[in-house]
Amino acid sequence: MNAPAAVHGLGEPSRWVRDWAHLVTPGGAVLDVASGAGRHARFFASRGHPVTALDRDAAALDMLRDAPLVTPVVADLEGAPWPLPAGAAFAAVVVTNYLHRPLFPHLLRMLAPGGVLIYETFAQGNESVGKPSNPAFLLAPGELIEAVRGQLRVVAFQDGFLAQPRPAYVQRICAVRQAAHTNDPAKAAPPPCYELAG
Repeated sequence: MNAPAAVHGLGEPSRWVRDWAHLVTPGGAVLDVASGAGRHARFFASRGHPVTALDRDAAALDMLRDAPLVTPVVADLEGAPWPLPAGAAFAAVVVTNYLHRPLFPHLLRMLAPGGVLIYETFAQGNESVGKPSNPAFLLAPGELIEAVRGQLRVVAFQDGFLAQPRPAYVQRICAVRQAAHTNDPAKAAPPPCYELAG
């Protein structure tokens, strides 16, 4: 099922997220981290995925209270313990336009076997074109690759300048936790395809 490009006036889901959503197990649970008002939560829910949307902004999450298949969870992702139980597992973890490096181990632990990490945020160089410009919020070259090294299989990676939807330096990754041994090629992760932008 194709989701609408713009979801209830909340903005269009990221192209990177849309491009890799097909790798998420049909009907599998999705974790949307720093979800804001939920453009990606609604996108995945429209594709039949139950979604847990985490954000510290209760007012933004309130916009999701009537969204089918979406469970909004108010959580301070930076000043409080990780809000989800250790045994929670998701078919996908999605993060866009947000970076808090201490969360990387939690995000990777949340992935079920075969689970997909779809991550996109700002990178060094962005200070030359706009906000954010604080180095704490800008990924170093190859940082997302290093964050998943030895734990996930990289399917696609980009690091560089994008002119649209607004000028920005970004880093993006799609990576998969290898499923338990399988003889079914259809269930195996696709081979890596590195794309370097800029």
